[in-house]
Amino acid sequence: MHSFAQPARFPRSMVISALLALLTACGGGDVEITSTPLPPPSEEPVVNYSGPAPSTDDVAHFKQALWDNIATSDRCGACHIQGQQSPTFARNDDINLAYSDTGALVDLSRPDQSLLVEKVAGGHNCWLTSDSACADIMTTWISDWAALAQAQSQVTQIELQAPVERDPGSTRNFPESPALYETTVYPILEQFCASCHSNSATIPISPYFASSDIMEAYEAAKDRINLDVPEDSRFVVRLRDEFHNCWSDCGDDAASVRDAIIAMADQIPVTELADNLVNSKALTLFEGTLASGGGRFEQNTIAKWEFKTGSGNTAFDTSGVDPALDLTLSGDYSWVGGYGIRFGNGKAQGSTSDSRKLYDLILGGGEFAIEAWVTPANVTQEGPARIVSYSGGNDRRNFTLGQTLYNYDVLLRQANTDGNGEPALSTDDDDEVLQAALQHVVVNYDANNRRRIYVNGAFTGVTDTVEGGNLLDWDDSFAFVLGNEVSGGIPWAGTLRMVAIHNRVLSDTEIAQNFDAGVGQQYFLLFGIGDLIDIPDSYIVLKASQYDSYSYLFTEPFFISLDDNANITRVPVEGMRIGINGRESFAGQVFSPLSVTINADDYTAGSGQPLSRQGTIIPLEKGPELDEFFLTFEVLGEHTDVRIDALPPAPAVPADLPAQPDIGLRHFAEIHATMSALTGVPMDNAAVNDTYNQLKQQLPAKTGITGFVAANQMAITQLAIRYCDTLIETDSLRTAYFPDFDFSRPADTAYDGGRRDSVVNPILSTMLGSNIATQADTALVSDEVNQLIDRLTACTSATSCDVKYTRTVAKASCAAVLGSATMLIQ
Repeated sequence: MHSFAQPARFPRSMVISALLALLTACGGGDVEITSTPLPPPSEEPVVNYSGPAPSTDDVAHFKQALWDNIATSDRCGACHIQGQQSPTFARNDDINLAYSDTGALVDLSRPDQSLLVEKVAGGHNCWLTSDSACADIMTTWISDWAALAQAQSQVTQIELQAPVERDPGSTRNFPESPALYETTVYPILEQFCASCHSNSATIPISPYFASSDIMEAYEAAKDRINLDVPEDSRFVVRLRDEFHNCWSDCGDDAASVRDAIIAMADQIPVTELADNLVNSKALTLFEGTLASGGGRFEQNTIAKWEFKTGSGNTAFDTSGVDPALDLTLSGDYSWVGGYGIRFGNGKAQGSTSDSRKLYDLILGGGEFAIEAWVTPANVTQEGPARIVSYSGGNDRRNFTLGQTLYNYDVLLRQANTDGNGEPALSTDDDDEVLQAALQHVVVNYDANNRRRIYVNGAFTGVTDTVEGGNLLDWDDSFAFVLGNEVSGGIPWAGTLRMVAIHNRVLSDTEIAQNFDAGVGQQYFLLFGIGDLIDIPDSYIVLKASQYDSYSYLFTEPFFISLDDNANITRVPVEGMRIGINGRESFAGQVFSPLSVTINADDYTAGSGQPLSRQGTIIPLEKGPELDEFFLTFEVLGEHTDVRIDALPPAPAVPADLPAQPDIGLRHFAEIHATMSALTGVPMDNAAVNDTYNQLKQQLPAKTGITGFVAANQMAITQLAIRYCDTLIETDSLRTAYFPDFDFSRPADTAYDGGRRDSVVNPILSTMLGSNIATQADTALVSDEVNQLIDRLTACTSATSCDVKYTRTVAKASCAAVLGSATMLIQ
């Protein structure tokens, strides 16, 4: 075991020597929480404690963080109290005796490995429908105890634990084609499981390993099939040990599925590790040291959803703050590997009674923060699409975090906004902050600083112009919902990996700290290389996580020795690659150009020597429980595996493309700038800039003339009309552009004889230019404009040719030339 120092972070899983002393102070000895037989539960819940006061600060911390939560009769207080089940860590007569009985049940340095967590994770008196959710909540309470026992400024220590060493094994790998699965395992699953585990079922239940789409079924089945040990396959265990929907005798059914998997595996060759490889030791993802979540600041967290369950229709609130705001999933949603939920046209909604927790715990302080790890599915959503909302309908809410195209939007009901939380605060259009990628988003609100939006640890810079106010207008009958409006009518498409609500704002430091802590199942994988170099207990470590249902993320490799007294010698490391299931991965080998030297000057005791700041994606094959990883090297110390790059294939004969036009178009930005230059109207003029922004997406996006369509010309015409209208209606611009034309005459005389030249000539000389070889013939354009003026000034009793119409004719003449090919073609 070795402590790996991380940057300074706040509580939850801090490891310091003081905590080890606390463990001793809490008591010792081997303690077992028995499962059977259980005594009768106590008749009344523990509401108030009236026994002796805590004898020490740590006993008070124990009571505040853990005992107050577990001592109720619907939890541990039903049995583990005085006179009933031993150990009596939930006893209600003396908090000091309860504290003494807790020592061997908790590990304050590693709360998630406490015996109390292990017991509820195994189903021992879990008070929820999910054992993993109970384990997460118990971990939170023990972590809160650890947090209260130490100063927040101390450094978090992640204890790197040496894995059991083993060489990469021989293994069978799934073929790309589903043909074997289709003829062996699939027929049984399709016959007996398709009524549920198919997307066409009446009530479809993921995963869809019995889908009518064989490729979809194959992909869903892979991580439930163990080709190397068929009897350990999840399909077999589910029938044999958990008696899940057996169709006859569970033992016989499990044997049938096992035999089908054996038949499939027997036709797949074993992948042997190549003899020439210089390789590290091997391990799976879950054999690494847990790295995620450590160092998060959660002192004021009142609700949190980590989406660890992975199945079912409930997203559990694991904040440990009662009442739990559990969310019911409905509509189009799916669980994502590595923790997360993907929304299509679905939602996760809490009851109004449980949602009231947010009202009760936020209203008094008048401030709060929304924190979420989000991956928008695209940047085309509008509405704004609801990501996180506490609302009562499409036009009523307490708060909402939403998406409009590339922007995050925040609607908040407070004293100076309306019942829908408007006006909204949005990130800047030009910054395009929102991207279709995993992002950490925080929204802070307090009356002094107003609404503030942070993305990936940094303030977006957008200023809230609405004066801050109190939250007394909040409605306690609203419901909390993710991925949609409570009405179900304004869905958001994307993936949520974690959501938390805090009843205090997060500081800039705390936001950056939570961003650095990351999200999901993150592990430090320690790849042993001590047998290859002369440094004991040496490892190359990568942070790894299941990125989504199809891949793993590996980042920031570093070298470390878990022997603090090791002599760090010079060791060259070149050409590092990631192996999976007996061979090097065919994708994601971003570390192959690596060329560094391990040496004492660059090595720091306790944290090692960084090797690269890059990261890469490796395709998932069998699933995180079965995929076995290792590293290979071209050079590691004195060991080499010379790689000779294959000659690149000869380039293909270039395609003989059709002849391309010699002329092109101005694209949208060039059109805007050219019209401004030809008319003298500034680009930032409010009228023309608003019109430009409305028409921007309709203007030509590229300069190729073959892509020009009628819709482009319509937008150009509208923009030209706006520019010419602004030119004629602005006195100073009009006088400078047409100094000799009398706009005070009515249209039926203003353009008589040579007077019209005072309008036509400035337009032609400015917009056509001179000495341009490919420009339109001036005489022809002049003739067209004069014919236009003749038609427009042929006044009748039905046509008013007054002074106002004189300007209209000038605008039309200007727009006819400005919006034509004379401006557009370049």
